[in-house]
Amino acid sequence: MFYVFNTNGPMFEGSHERLSQIAAVRGVARPAALRSNTADIREREARHPATDIADPNAQRQTAQLRSAYGQDAPKERHRLELVADVMTRGALTVHPEMSVAAAWDILSQHQVGQVPVVNASDRVVGLLLRADMAPPSLARSPSPAMAQRRVADVMVTPVPAVSEDTALRRLAYVLMDTGLPGLPVTDAQGTLSGFVSRTDILRAVAADPPLDMWG
Repeated sequence: MFYVFNTNGPMFEGSHERLSQIAAVRGVARPAALRSNTADIREREARHPATDIADPNAQRQTAQLRSAYGQDAPKERHRLELVADVMTRGALTVHPEMSVAAAWDILSQHQVGQVPVVNASDRVVGLLLRADMAPPSLARSPSPAMAQRRVADVMVTPVPAVSEDTALRRLAYVLMDTGLPGLPVTDAQGTLSGFVSRTDILRAVAADPPLDMWG
């Protein structure tokens, strides 16, 4: 099951097929002043690979992935089917009224690339991406003008979310459609239980090859 939340609460609940028909999700609204074209994004990512959420051990995990697929057969096999099988629980969060400078410090401290935004009731209202806080020059910190802005001004909203019992195949479709690096994992009311990212999927595959999620 997929959901969409904005600052006013739930907007949508349904399948990934219906989700793809929602214009706000299909376009994944981003602050106009922060948009970059696809070619620029790909060029920057090639020169400066981004670290995905909650993944300070990215190099070690890459080595695990290569090593795992070099083996003839794993000793045990765990079927990867649902978001719950790969998600990171207890995800870091920030609040809409927090300054970009404060949010940047939190993401930098925890070495994450994105973080769910929750309101005073701890319900998801957006998603903050590190890439949306850094200026096009790829500076190590936001510009002074950006640093003074609120998280609410630069976060992705409306934001898609996913339930724990959703099939990974469905999640993959949505990640490809939206271009987002991951989704908050919530219930229908927007209460956060964790986050699921591309790195979470790769980590699970590296720990338990070969890939079983499509079987």
